Amino acid sequence: MSSTLVEFPANGQTAAGYLATPATGTGPGVIVLQEYWGLVDHIKSIADRFAHAGFVALAPDLFHGDSTKHPDEAFRKLMALNIAQTGRELRGAADFLRAHDRVAPKKVAAVGFCMGGQLALFAGCEHPDRIDAVVDFYGIHPNVEPDPTKLRAPVLAHFAEKDEFVPLDNAKALVQRLKDAGADVEAHFYGAGHAFFNDTRPEAYDAADSALAWDRTIAFLRKHLA
Repeated sequence: MSSTLVEFPANGQTAAGYLATPATGTGPGVIVLQEYWGLVDHIKSIADRFAHAGFVALAPDLFHGDSTKHPDEAFRKLMALNIAQTGRELRGAADFLRAHDRVAPKKVAAVGFCMGGQLALFAGCEHPDRIDAVVDFYGIHPNVEPDPTKLRAPVLAHFAEKDEFVPLDNAKALVQRLKDAGADVEAHFYGAGHAFFNDTRPEAYDAADSALAWDRTIAFLRKHLA
């Protein structure tokens, strides 16, 4: 695979991100949405993994060059995120992928982690004409309230049973709201804690659950982006 930093138009402005493409051929598009740390190496590595799996992956830089390793600062950045602007950038990211010559078929998924998980669902609800599948890894953002009645894309949800940030009851309630709105939802619950997919955080990472969630994600995307 190969990777590069790119810029793309977003509602009359310019947004930036990290683009990873397969070594050869074409593939569907995947928007990879960051945790509240920013566009850090871990998120770039996930985009690389998608490219190795045959997808064209774009990780938008939602904090516009900022990142942090400190939880308090990360939470402040999460709370300061301009949701309307982010929504425009997500649409721009989807349009960028759909227009890319390596993206075929012209389908795009939104896949996000923590803050990005909620934003992936938000993208699917706000831009049902652009997002063809959604994968939510333990999504959370108190200022983002997706409207599931707008959702057309199928959803794959990964939640942790021991999550201190997304209580299990809240996760199950979200899944039920999606189903009640008529969404096609596949939900899985893992015996791990929050951020179990993040292999740069040994205190949170769960290798077995991460591997299982990844395999389920790839199978889901190959099915719904075909």
